[in-house]
Amino acid sequence: MTTLLICALLAALMPYLAKAPLAYAMHKQGGYDNKHPRSQQAQLTGFGARALAAHQNCFESLGVFAVAIAVVLGTNNVHQITELLAITHIIARVLYCVFYYLNLDILRSVVWFVGLGAAVTMIAVCL
Repeated sequence: MTTLLICALLAALMPYLAKAPLAYAMHKQGGYDNKHPRSQQAQLTGFGARALAAHQNCFESLGVFAVAIAVVLGTNNVHQITELLAITHIIARVLYCVFYYLNLDILRSVVWFVGLGAAVTMIAVCL
């Protein structure tokens, strides 16, 4: 169960960790506008726009993974398969952000499907 809980913690922290490259891009655009950060983010292009998208997608994926973790724990299906799927999801999500930052769209899409597939499979094995 510890593995699942560590993965849940990492998934919960990931959107905030993914904020660092976004903040860097905002800083390079004349300084971080803490009074109107969303307006500034809307003006980002290139790396900054990709960093914003990666940051937002971390929040979007968190819901699916949280449900998967809850289903696994709620049905008492904590075993090696569900733990490996949780690890796979986290690795895929980290790679997703990296590939987004590097503008590697095809690889980014592949690992997005892997991450989503891992979370959905976690639920499916509990049926």
